[in-house]
Amino acid sequence: MPFEPAPSGPPRVVLVGVDLGPGSSFDPTLDELALLAESAGDAPIARVIARRKAPDAAFFVGSGKADEIKHLVADQRAQAVIFDQALSPAQQRNLERHIGVEVLDRTSLILEIFGDRARSHEGKLQVELARLGYLSTRLVRRWSHLERQRGGVGHRGGPGETQIELDRRMIDQRIKSLKQQLIKVKRQRNTQRRGRERTGTFRISLVGYTNAGKSTLFNALTKAGTYAADQLFATLDTTVRQLYLAQAQRSVTISDTVGFIRDLPHTLVEAFEATLQEATEADVLLHVVDAASPVLLEQMAEVQRVLNSIGASGIPQVLVFNKCDALPEHQQPRHDRDIFEMPDGTRALRVFCSALTGDGLDVLREVLSQAAVSGLESVDAGFSADFQPFGMHNHELTAPSEEASHQESFEHGHAQR
Repeated sequence: MPFEPAPSGPPRVVLVGVDLGPGSSFDPTLDELALLAESAGDAPIARVIARRKAPDAAFFVGSGKADEIKHLVADQRAQAVIFDQALSPAQQRNLERHIGVEVLDRTSLILEIFGDRARSHEGKLQVELARLGYLSTRLVRRWSHLERQRGGVGHRGGPGETQIELDRRMIDQRIKSLKQQLIKVKRQRNTQRRGRERTGTFRISLVGYTNAGKSTLFNALTKAGTYAADQLFATLDTTVRQLYLAQAQRSVTISDTVGFIRDLPHTLVEAFEATLQEATEADVLLHVVDAASPVLLEQMAEVQRVLNSIGASGIPQVLVFNKCDALPEHQQPRHDRDIFEMPDGTRALRVFCSALTGDGLDVLREVLSQAAVSGLESVDAGFSADFQPFGMHNHELTAPSEEASHQESFEHGHAQR
């Protein structure tokens, strides 16, 4: 059989998603995983969907589906397989041996992207800490060459320490060092925050699902020039800028944080605690939502889950439904703001805008000005009096009455899809 060189261009990958039934995280389209793969520089060329009641202990997908993936990889000349769920070290090792190419899971893919995108000293420390935490769980079963024995110091031919023990000890020492460095960074941040608190600075923090347009909105408000692109995790490092609000006749600080995502590795949530601290100590959170996303409710719920995990769920929020320019004509909002009831029953002021075109930004500045002067509760009050809840928990929205003018923002209920 003649030798066939590997295809040129980005690495070709096969995407795999497993439906484990109710209660499991599953994306039947695998579109988000494809975006993650593209963000990492890969080229998805095929998608495989499997359905199981429980993960297979050896292959996660079972031996039959593993054979199917193996043949697909050979036919498509793929160079890697990426799973949308987390794999155990044993499952990852078994799949690589069976299929014959590198196998990644969602966690390792996100860590790879974070490793490439971190730019600040703090961001690099945080990513390395998360990566080493993930790697330490893979040493036992993933690399057989690490099992070789080495003689201990002062011994000839004795059993000594295994290579795996040496590697684990080095990783543990590096993790300890990184945590100590991050403690210093956290102290520096706390000192900066205390300085802002002494001056009575009003603090605003942008949060939201990745690729919702946070950095574009941040640039539009502050002219900061932060890198923004139509890809997942375009920016990772928190940026803080001054924003002058003319109506309030005062300056406030606004910070852009890393985007959240479904099944964000717990190691990353812990590692980015210092960065996410900006959100936990804000006076107001701007929860940026991609208004054109077909799964915006699910994305909002994931952001709320992460906010709960870092202790920021009680901070007042303004929902910013961004990318309204991407909506079709019949789904364009009729009003510039309203009161939105979230699936958990809480209510928040919602502003419609497009950070790309600038539409609605003057309304957002007005809301922020009022919040900086008299608190967000005073801004909500004028709308809450007219609020009439309806059909919140279904993806299709019941049409509101003519009197509920602040709620009929989308003619065909796009906001509740």
